Amino acid sequence: MSVVDVENPVATVLRLIENRIRVVKENGAVAAIKCTEENYDREVLRDYDAQITVGLDPRTHIVDQRLNLSGSLRRQIAILRVIGFPTENPVSSADPAKMMRDKISRQVKAIIRENRQLPYETVYNFVGEGWPAGMPHKAYGATAASELEPSSVSWSEFSAADYQKIWYNDDDLLSKSISVTGQYPQMLFRFKIGKSANTETQPLKTCISQIVLTYVGYGTAATGDGATVQVWNNTTSAWTNAAAGTGSAKETLTITLTSELTDYVDSDGYLWILARTTNHSDGSATVLYCDFVQCTIRVRGLTFCDVVSYRDVDLVSVKPFIFKTELILRGWFFENVT
Repeated sequence: MSVVDVENPVATVLRLIENRIRVVKENGAVAAIKCTEENYDREVLRDYDAQITVGLDPRTHIVDQRLNLSGSLRRQIAILRVIGFPTENPVSSADPAKMMRDKISRQVKAIIRENRQLPYETVYNFVGEGWPAGMPHKAYGATAASELEPSSVSWSEFSAADYQKIWYNDDDLLSKSISVTGQYPQMLFRFKIGKSANTETQPLKTCISQIVLTYVGYGTAATGDGATVQVWNNTTSAWTNAAAGTGSAKETLTITLTSELTDYVDSDGYLWILARTTNHSDGSATVLYCDFVQCTIRVRGLTFCDVVSYRDVDLVSVKPFIFKTELILRGWFFENVT
């Protein structure tokens, strides 16, 4: 039986903000924002337009509430503090620090309010992903007579143009074809959903309670239309939980995982998805199409979080001035103590 953990609410809120924050500068570029647990490092800010930190509010504490007479059902209430530190980056900044502070404040408030009932849900996809080294999610293509393992040397990473075709569910499809008898066109998708270092904001894989995988596309072959999607099980070293389509036009295939989830996240925090045509080629063109791929995870922990208050806490006694926004959040999660 898998070990399960409850995630620290600070980590949950930090990931929620990091995965959704998008601040556009006056020159049209997206601001570089560093999201971390509470600290302030002026040296770090030399390479960023701003930093956002999340921590427990030091003026309060986590409240442990008993909800029944026996004390078996409990609610943990956490008060968190989110602080934004804009900086006037001399290289890339197009916005005065005060303007950047206001943009960050609006974004964080909107993110928390819109996701107040789902702070524990994180969506991963390939939007904005591409060739740069160090990108967390990767995609590859290959052709073979059998399903290739993630470690196979036959996989070739997508080009920058290929990645752009799977950014959105917009009918701009990526295709992979083969005309060799007995072979399948295949695609491999890697999502970074688990923590492998303390500096990462992904959750511990033991905190994950649900994984939902979504593939939008289809396959065509003279031997039968349709695409099949599977997820790699690291314990059994096999592709499992197949979801198959039969259409010759775009359809959505979904795999939902709710048990033994640590089996699907490797030691580096990666989850692997394979897509192929359901049927192999008979010597004529067999084509696998993909429009969009997404991985949605839920973690055990914070089940509600909302904004309590916010204020500007600028430091004008130093030069240059430090413009800051402080938001106080209130969230909770429930525990059943046996």
